[in-house]
Parts: sequence; structure tokens; C-alpha cells
Amino acid sequence: MNVRDPIRLEVFKNALESIADGMALTIVRTSRSTVVRSCLDFSTGVLDGNGELVGQGMCLPMHLGGMMPGLKACLERYDGDVNPGDILVSNDPYEGGSHLPDIFLYKPVFVGGIITGYMCAMAHHTDIGGRVAGGNACDSTEIYQEGLRIPPLKLYREGVPDETLFRILEKAVRLPDKVLGDLTAQITALDYGQSGWMKLVERFGVEGFSSATEELLDYTEELTRQALLTLPNGTWSFTDYIDDDGFGVGPIPIVTALTKEGDALHADFTGTGPQAKGAINPVKATSEGMVFAALKTALGALGAEIPNTSGYFRPVTMHMPEGSFINPNPPAPVAARSMGCIRLFQSIMGAFAQMLPQAIPACSGGCEYGSGISGYDKSKTPWKPWIQMDFATETAIGGFPYKDGTDAQGCNDNLANIPVEEIEAEQPLLVEEYALVPDTEGAGMYRGGLGMSRKYRYLLDETLVQMRADREEHTPYGLFGGEPSAPTEIDAHTGDEVKRMPAKFLATFAAGDTLRIQWPGAGGWGNPLERSPELLLDDVIEEKITVERARSVYGVVIDEVTRTVDHEQTLSLRHGTPGKNTKS
Repeated sequence: MNVRDPIRLEVFKNALESIADGMALTIVRTSRSTVVRSCLDFSTGVLDGNGELVGQGMCLPMHLGGMMPGLKACLERYDGDVNPGDILVSNDPYEGGSHLPDIFLYKPVFVGGIITGYMCAMAHHTDIGGRVAGGNACDSTEIYQEGLRIPPLKLYREGVPDETLFRILEKAVRLPDKVLGDLTAQITALDYGQSGWMKLVERFGVEGFSSATEELLDYTEELTRQALLTLPNGTWSFTDYIDDDGFGVGPIPIVTALTKEGDALHADFTGTGPQAKGAINPVKATSEGMVFAALKTALGALGAEIPNTSGYFRPVTMHMPEGSFINPNPPAPVAARSMGCIRLFQSIMGAFAQMLPQAIPACSGGCEYGSGISGYDKSKTPWKPWIQMDFATETAIGGFPYKDGTDAQGCNDNLANIPVEEIEAEQPLLVEEYALVPDTEGAGMYRGGLGMSRKYRYLLDETLVQMRADREEHTPYGLFGGEPSAPTEIDAHTGDEVKRMPAKFLATFAAGDTLRIQWPGAGGWGNPLERSPELLLDDVIEEKITVERARSVYGVVIDEVTRTVDHEQTLSLRHGTPGKNTKS
């Protein structure tokens, strides 16, 4: 195989990614839980014989940085003791994992007695034990409260399952049927990947295949460095904030300084707040993955098409102070770490926006919402446990320098919507509202996407709700005159009482109680007074923006009866109204 031929190299790259995509489809078709099957909170990847990532499925960028560290920890534990039929397992955040609900599985692929690669399938499991069902509570204060911590071990040894480990996992979790079902889906995906990988190796030979993967990694690095050369040299900084740690301590700053020099990028996070008491810290491996994801997003915005391999990690260096929020020391809790991950990504993208103001959108919408809703159906004997994990970490795209942001769509996190009908069919819940909310966008010449709402009615007494959310105070930012969005609002209706809830809580609800959460929209880009009146009219007709807001924020006067723009009054109003600016 002449890997210097760009066409053949592209075909080889696509073959590797198709194996990872096939593994992902296998998990979707064989998994048991809604968090995996419908929310798509899992990832698949293929790594070469040296443990380098050479292809990832169309899954979660957040998981991109975790596959290599997790495999490295497993191989250090079993140095010289990896055999055909083995499956390595770990979920320890401090040995290459992300958080305890994410179980990583790795399967070595042997051809002719030589390890030619490793298949990786990792998934967020419905439960992992611990003090709160779902293993995602943000009010834990040490990792020992968060569930079963699996160090690098062998789930299978030479094709034989470790019955002891399976039994421990079965007894540690509240829903063993779903957890073991999803684990079986991961194993099935590994088998699928192994089959496709072996066919590819046999096609090119062990030496030819190894040479091709090395060339793909080098090619990825070259493309990344060429793309970096097109960027200006200098240092750009940005700071975003998490409101609090769930214990009243905050705000927590995440400070990013990007220095680009030649074909290299350095990310420095000096000034970021210390590790939090609550479980919203991301571990270093996950934080590094967010840097890689942000770089790929920024280069993609410029039209660069870079393969999903670890070759594009090579031009990047980082400084993440030890003991900081994004690089905590054990036993810091990390179960609700998605909040920190996404805020870190948004801070990095804010710095990229200073470097590339005509390419990067304003902040994505949402509040890193994640809830675990659980309880027991006590009409059954024995009591039947139930858990619903529901995530909406991003809910809108920020305004671009050249177009509006998209409603009801994330820009970084590929988590999918769990259909309301599926939730109601499987759990004692009703979803009484799921909607776009008018006037919640970040205003701008190009507006951000709208905020959204969801309202749950609980049908059983003693329903436990764990809420992880944010953005009540530091809402998604606008850029270059664009405004931030509306804040998060969470209201509980218990009996005749309506109570505004904090963004992070653990509470028990009775049958008939309701909880409504309103997620923020995305930030706007550019001065709202420069927005096209025709675009405002479309927003009003589509009931995304009210006539009142069009006038007071955008300076556009719309006749409610005729649904037309009064251009004369608009010109007068805009001429006499100073522009509004937010941080950029």
C-alpha cells in the first residue's frame, strides 16, 4: 500500500472510522438503557498496537481524550500479560477514566501472535452504585461516595469472563439488568470491531498495516500544523465562569490563555479556580480532551478537515495547574464533571473567538443540565427500583459572525434527545411541557438559539431528583456587542407551593408534584441594533421573539395587526438608541 497516495490514505482512514462507526451502531442496536440507546452517551474508537487513537466513531468529543490514558493505565497494570481473548476494563477517573458511570472496555486484536490494535467501547451506565441512584450527584464531596470504582482489571481473561467481577458489578448497582445489558452491548461492539480490524490487517499485512497507521498519524499531524500556520501568532485570553460548586462557593473562573506560535499551540489555564468541593470537577485527562475538541472545532470552522486520530494532539501543549478545578487531586469527586468539561470548552472557544473573530460563534446555550430521577415502585414485591437519567447539556448554538445560531441543537456535545414518549413508557413520569421559550435568545446582529423548557410530573411518592445545572448568574456569553441569553430558571410545584430552586440540588418529591426547568438560550453576535428588521419580523411571526422585545432590545417596530415592519419608526428608534455591548 502506497500510503503517500492521498486517495489511498483517505480510503484507509475511512476504513478505520467505519469500523468505529459500526461499533457505535452495534451499541445502539443492542443496548438496554435510554441513556445509551437513545441519549447516545457512549463512544467507540480504534487504537493501533502502540495505543494511539487512529479512528473514532461519530460519538462524543468529550470522550476523545480519555481512550488513550485509560488504555495506558490498563497496559501498565498488565505489562506483558495481554493475551488473545482478553478484555480490559476500568472506570477509575484517576487511572485514565472520566467518571465512575463511564466504563471503558478494551480488546486487543492479535494477528499472527502480534497485537495489531485495540478496540475501545465506553458507555455511561444508568447506575454505578454509590449514595445517589445514577452515580451523577453533584453534592458528593469525595469519590468514595460516587459508586463502584473499578481499577484496571480483566473482565475477560483469554475468552473466559471473570465471574467474580461480574457478580460484584451485579450486586453494586440498582438496575443490574440495564447495566449488564449495556455492558454486553459494549462487548458485542468490541467483537464487531475486532472482526473488521482483522480483515483490514489481513488485507495489507501486519507490517503494511502498521506502516499505514503510522503514516496516518503523521499525516494528521502535518495537516494540523499546516492549519495552525494559517492562524495569527500571539496570545489570546478569555474567562468564563461556573456559578457555584453546589455548596455556595463561587463563582469558579476558568481562565484560558491560548498562545499560537508557528505550527504549535499552547493552552495555559493559570488563574483557573481551585478544585471544587462538589462533584463538578473534570479530571485532567478529560480536560485535555476538551482542549483537543475545541482545537478541532476551531480549525473545522476554517474549513480544515483533519482525521480523528491522535496525530492532531501532537502540536498542542498545555499547562493545567495541579489542584485546580480542571486538574483536581484525589479524592476529589468528579461524577458531575460534564459541567466543568463544557464550561472549559466554552472558555477555550471564547479565546479562539478573540483570535478568529470572523469564524467562531458566541457561547452555546444550555446550563449543563443533567438530572437523575429515581425511586422504588413499592407496589411490587420486592420493591422495583427505577432510574431515569436525562441530559440536555447543550440546547442551542450561539450566533455566528455571519448567521443566526440554531435552535434546539448543540455545537459540541453529540448527546441526543430522549423522546418524551420513551420516558413516559418506561418510567412513572409525565413530561407536560417540552418547548422553545420566546425571548430567551442572546440578542445580536445574529441572535443565538432559543432557550428551552421541560416540565416533569412525578407519579410516585418519594421520587428522588438529583439536579445538576448552572447559568443562573453567568449566562451564555455574547460576542462583539452580542448579548448573553436569559438565565436558567427552575421551579418546583409541591402541593399549593411554588418554589424557585437552586441549580444544584437533591430533593424528594411526592406523587403529583412537578418540576419545570428553563434552559438558557445561546449568546448573540454583534450589536442587536444592527440586526436586519426582516429577520426580526420572521422571528416575531414564528413566535420566537415578542413584539415588545423586538422594539426594546433590537429597536425594530413591528405592527402586531399587519405583521409588518414600520421602517420609519424603526429608523427613528434606532437612531436615538445607543448600542449595547457585552463582554467580548
